[in-house]
Parts: sequence; structure tokens; C-alpha cells
Amino acid sequence: MENNANQPMSENHDEKIPETEKKSGKFNMYLTAIIILLLLGGLVFSYQKKSVARKETAIKENTEKFIKENLILPGTDFKITEFIKEGGLYKLTASVGGQNITAYVSQDGKKFFPSAIDLEKSAENAATNSNPASAEAEKKQDIPAVELFVMSYCPYGTQIEKGILPVINALGNKIKFSLKFVDYAMHGKKEIDENSRQYCIQKNQPAKLNNYLTCFLKKGEGTEQACMKTAGVNAAQITACVNATDKQFKLTEKFNDKSAWSNGNYPPFDVDKDDTVKYGVQGSPALVVNGQTLSAGRDSASLLKTICSGFTTKPQECDQTLSADVPAPGFGEGTAINGANTDACQ
Repeated sequence: MENNANQPMSENHDEKIPETEKKSGKFNMYLTAIIILLLLGGLVFSYQKKSVARKETAIKENTEKFIKENLILPGTDFKITEFIKEGGLYKLTASVGGQNITAYVSQDGKKFFPSAIDLEKSAENAATNSNPASAEAEKKQDIPAVELFVMSYCPYGTQIEKGILPVINALGNKIKFSLKFVDYAMHGKKEIDENSRQYCIQKNQPAKLNNYLTCFLKKGEGTEQACMKTAGVNAAQITACVNATDKQFKLTEKFNDKSAWSNGNYPPFDVDKDDTVKYGVQGSPALVVNGQTLSAGRDSASLLKTICSGFTTKPQECDQTLSADVPAPGFGEGTAINGANTDACQ
């Protein structure tokens, strides 16, 4: 019998691989898989991020096109300066004719919201305001009291001012008209200064306010001094009044102290605060006739009709034919392309 002790081992009997090497191989395999997954995840994330960015750019461009074609006059200087997500919407900030406005767009890009309503503020005002907006004055007076609340740089405040000036000129001393200001300023220090200027012209030289506004509403920022000269306003008297008003209501002091800002982001303007609270004014513009907040169109014909509803006996001046064209928002001349009557700075 042959001795097999010296025969080589069968090829089917592989040398055993050390256990440590097996573990190391598995670890390397897992590590490679993880790295691949991370790389794929990064590529997917990058693709999704770029896709979202492209979508936002498209929505921004479509919104810009819509505003230019439907909401502002051709040739108006317009630029979207900010377009960001806020809550479930896109918030856009735009410069329109040198004025900043804020609006909102749904995330699918299909709905445009010219302004947002602060539900907490609205609820608070609704609880304190017993005179909700209506189309006709319930209380009648021989000389109706007409109060218009605006922000001097709000494009919708300037819009209604352009509509109401012909009405004031038509009715003259048949009404008691007062220009008043919302108790916060959305458009920075320039608005605080201009609110104060208009307040002081009305307080000290009321007969010249309409002529000043006619000039300023047409020409806009940077023409204040020229418009006061055109209207025959005593500029030195107005400067003294503005300084005194600033000191009395601490306007600049509160502007510089952001802890005093109201509505989250805006400095206060407390000159007409008591009346703003009294009538529950929520933004610019707001029209009050005989102590009642009214909903009115912004064209002269509609405003004449609304204001004349406050007379005990309507004078013949109420029968005048005034323009039914809605003025364009902001400064300058022209009419609103879509006849917008409801937008506001809030």
C-alpha cells in the first residue's frame, strides 16, 4: 500500500483566510457603499437645489412680467429687489417709481397677493372698531368731517390723494377736510419727514396744502422744497414746526430706537395715533366721513359720491361731473391700468 503522507494537498482545500482579513474586506466594502450612497445623495440634493432655484427664478420672472403688464404704467421704473420664501408664500420687495412695496406670491406661482393682512392686528382692530367700512355714511352733517389717513410714500395713499384733491377743490368749505397719518411708517425716515412736513403745512398754512400736494404727488421725492415754493409755503415756518413736532412726538428718537418700533418692522409715527386707534385704521389709505370708516373708490367721481353721502342736505356741488378714471398708484400722472381700488400699505 502506497504511503500518501507526502502527497500534496488537494486543490479543493484552500488555505484558510485569516478572520481579521475577512472583517477588513467587509468593512472596506461597506465603506465604499456608504461613500457611493453619500455621493449619489449629494448629487440628488444638488440637482433638487438647482431645480428649486430654477423654479423660483421662473416664478419671480413671471411675477415681474405680470406686474409690469397689468399693475403699473408703461415706462415706470420697476425692479424686484428681494424674492424670498416666507411661511407658505414667496415674499417680494420691489421698487416702484422710487417707492418700496411688498407683495406675496403662492409657491406654485399662480396666485398674486398685493398685500398681507395681519390677522392678529385685524382681530384687535375689529374688537375696538364699532364702525366697519361701508359704502355710504350713516351719520349726516351739514358740514361733513372728512379724514383721510395715509402714509406719504405709500403708492396707494398717493393714489387716493390724487383722486380726492379735485373733490376737495370742488366742495371747498362745504366740508371739513383733514389729512392724517397712519401711526407707523413703512417707508423709512423719508416718510417720517414728509408726513411731518405735510402735517405742518396743514397746521400752519392750510390753504396751501392742496397746491403743495398737487405738485408733490406729480413730481415725487426730491421736489419738496421746489413744491413748497410753487405753493407759496413759508418754508422757514414749516421747518420750525417740523423740528417742534419731531421733539414733541420723539419721531427721530423712536426711529433710531428699534425697540420702539411697532408692527414688527416699522418705526412709529404717533402724530395722529389717537385717531388711528379710535377708527381702527389698519393701513394706508383709510377714509373716514363723520366718524365712520367708508369703503370708496379712488377716482374723483366715486370719492365725490361717497363724501357727499355725509351731507344732511347735499349741495349743488355734489352734482358736479368729475373724472371716473382711477389714478395710477405712486407719484406721477396717468391712470391705473387695471383700475385697482383696494390695494393698501399694511
